[in-house]
Amino acid sequence: MARPATLTIDLDSIAHNYQIAISQAPEQKALAVVKANAYGHGAVDVAQKLEPYTPGFAVACIEEAIELREAGIRNPILLLEGFFSADELDYICRHNIWTAVHNDFQLEAIASAKLTEPVHVWLKLNTGMNRLGFTPDGYKLAYKRLGNLPQVSSITLLSHLTSADNPASPETEKQIERFNNIHRDCPSPRSIANSAGTMKHPLALHDWQRPGIVLYGSSPFSGEDDIQPLLQPAMTLTSEIIAVHELQPGDAVGYNGTWVCERPTRIGTVALGYADGYPRQARNGTPVLVNGQRTQLIGRVSMDMLTVDLTGLDAGLGSAVELWGKNLLANEVAPWCDTISYTLFTGITRRVHREVKGATCN
Repeated sequence: MARPATLTIDLDSIAHNYQIAISQAPEQKALAVVKANAYGHGAVDVAQKLEPYTPGFAVACIEEAIELREAGIRNPILLLEGFFSADELDYICRHNIWTAVHNDFQLEAIASAKLTEPVHVWLKLNTGMNRLGFTPDGYKLAYKRLGNLPQVSSITLLSHLTSADNPASPETEKQIERFNNIHRDCPSPRSIANSAGTMKHPLALHDWQRPGIVLYGSSPFSGEDDIQPLLQPAMTLTSEIIAVHELQPGDAVGYNGTWVCERPTRIGTVALGYADGYPRQARNGTPVLVNGQRTQLIGRVSMDMLTVDLTGLDAGLGSAVELWGKNLLANEVAPWCDTISYTLFTGITRRVHREVKGATCN
C-alpha cells in the first residue's frame, strides 16, 4: 500500500452488535440486513461472519443475493424490494431466496409461474411509509390469494417503520396498531422492526426483527442516547498528514478560501477527499482526530485531500488521522456534513485501501 487512506472493518464488532440486537427479543428471530454491500462494510465478509449466528439475511435485490450465494452463503436471503421481473423467480425458488411481494405485478407473476419449488413470500403492508406495499383492503385480498397458491410455501407479514428513530413521534405506535389489526385477519408471522424498532420499541418486536445500522455500530438515534454505548463501531476511516504549512492571519485555505486564518495557524494536509467518499459538504469545524487529539476540518474538502488545524497539537508529517471510527463516532461527524452515518458508511469508494479484521475462513 502506498497512499495511506485506509478503511478498517472490524467483523468481531459486527458480531457483537448482532448479539446486542437479538438480545432485545431473544425468543424471536432477526435477519441481518446486509443490503448496500452491508452498509459499505462488505456484504460477503459480514455474511460469512454472521452466518453461524443468524437465521437469514436481508438484501435489497437479487443481484445482492446472487453475490452472497456465489460466495457460499447458504442461509435464507430475503429480497426486501422483491423481484423486478418474472424471470427472477426461477433463481429465487432454486436458491432458497425469500421475496417480498408489494404489488399486484409480483403477485400475478408468482401465480403464473411454473416453479420447481414453492417460494417464501413476505407480503408488504403500507402502514404509513407510502413507498411500497398494499393498502389494508388490498392486503387482505393479496394474502388470501397467495395463501391459495401452490407456488407459495409460507407468508410472513412485512411492514416498515417511518419514524422509529424519533421516540417522540406518535407515528410508530399508529403503524404498529395498523399492522396488528391486519394480523387479526392474516394470522402469519410478522416483521416490522428495523434497527430503531428493535432497540427502542418493544411493541414492534414480533416474530422477525430486521436490524441494519446497529449491526455496524451506529445508533439510529440522534444526539445522546442509551443505545450507542452498547455498540462497537465496525468501520474506521483513517489516513495521514502528508504536508504541513505555517500560515499567517489573513491566509486562506483551500478552494475559494472558505476558511481564513485569524491567527498564526499550523495546518496539515490529509490524503483523503471526496473521491474517496469523504463528504465534500463537510463544514469548517467538522471534528477530526490527529494522533488521537481532537481537532477540526478547515477549508473545503477537495477531490483527493482535505486540511485540518494542527495548531497546538503534537502532530506533523506522517501523523495518523481518524475521520470516523472507533474513537470518533460517525454519528458525531455526520451532522457536520448535513447527513447521517448511513451515507458516510456507504459512500467510501474503491480506491481506499481496505483492511478486514476478524474474518471467517471459509
